[in-house]
Amino acid sequence: MGIKGLSQLIADVAPFAVKEGEIKTFFGRKVAIDASMCLYQFLIAVRAEGAQLTSVDGETTSHLMGTFYRTIRLLENGIKPVYVFDGKPPELKSGELNKRAERREEAQKALDKATEAGAVEDIEKFNRRLVKVTKQHANEAKELLRLMGVPYVEAPCEAEAQCAALVKAGKVYATATEDMDALTFGSNILLRHLTFSEARKMPVQEFHYEKVLKGFELTADEFIDMCILLGCDYCDTIRGIGPKKAIELINKHRSIEQILEHLDKSKYVVPEDWNYQQARRLFKEPEVADAAEIELKWSEPDEEGLVKYLCGDRQFNEDRIRAGAKKILKTKTSATQGRLDSFFKVLPSTAGSATPKRKQEDKKPLVGSAAKKAKTATPRGRKPK
Repeated sequence: MGIKGLSQLIADVAPFAVKEGEIKTFFGRKVAIDASMCLYQFLIAVRAEGAQLTSVDGETTSHLMGTFYRTIRLLENGIKPVYVFDGKPPELKSGELNKRAERREEAQKALDKATEAGAVEDIEKFNRRLVKVTKQHANEAKELLRLMGVPYVEAPCEAEAQCAALVKAGKVYATATEDMDALTFGSNILLRHLTFSEARKMPVQEFHYEKVLKGFELTADEFIDMCILLGCDYCDTIRGIGPKKAIELINKHRSIEQILEHLDKSKYVVPEDWNYQQARRLFKEPEVADAAEIELKWSEPDEEGLVKYLCGDRQFNEDRIRAGAKKILKTKTSATQGRLDSFFKVLPSTAGSATPKRKQEDKKPLVGSAAKKAKTATPRGRKPK
């Protein structure tokens, strides 16, 4: 789920924090990709088209087809992908996982009824709801990536948190995922639609974390509390509080503790034994591997290994697999122009303000405590007129 309604909220409050562009915009960039999200997209997409790609023994192979061809597309556009796989889910996520299991059970019952009635559209709809990325899907994708010469990382816990750690450590440029909680984990840049932008003719959305904080006029801690109020995978929400009210409350009280102290509990229902503090801790101190110790290396593809792995029982076309391997090799051996900004080191800001200030040229109306005009600093080295 990520953070409920966050992308739309950012579009409304801080549109300057989001850029849209084509996939070629990210030429020369290293990007950490949420692997489970990609595999889910591949499994869903093939089911939606009304056909399921399988091996001779009936095992699904659509996740391998998607990983193979879309990774090649990224490489051809000059992007160096590194896939990050989920580890064990945190205990706080068990409630959300149980809800998902219940929804799948309900979908299965609905599918059985639709099948009996011969309702084709309903059959397709409920089939999609039953899609689940398994450990086998992930392991098969890892082996494929190894043969393609593309690195992957096994996160100890949440993939989005590990992606954010790689970005913050400067190992990669951005996190590519559809779940907005990568921002809550502090990923400097989040990319949405990167892995399917060309196929669906959608622009890539580039969210900038610091600009998001600036637009909402929140600190990192306050932003996390707002995301918890909106709804995350780790705890329930206060019934009756939607996005607009969440912003209003966090701007006025600055923390969940202060909100609870002043909240009208006859109007808004707080969950019993609400574990928002544990959820907050998971966002602030997630379980991740030390990014400094992770080595990312892109190597030449193993063409014969790919043919052996994908053809035969998995029924991929050998000519196409060999052609794909040659495309990967071409992206590896051809001379590539480096990005101009890679030659310069970006120094961290020395600004000491805990709450980001908004520039006057950001035309979006300010919210809550942001209603006061921001002061414009005098440029260094010039006397004020």
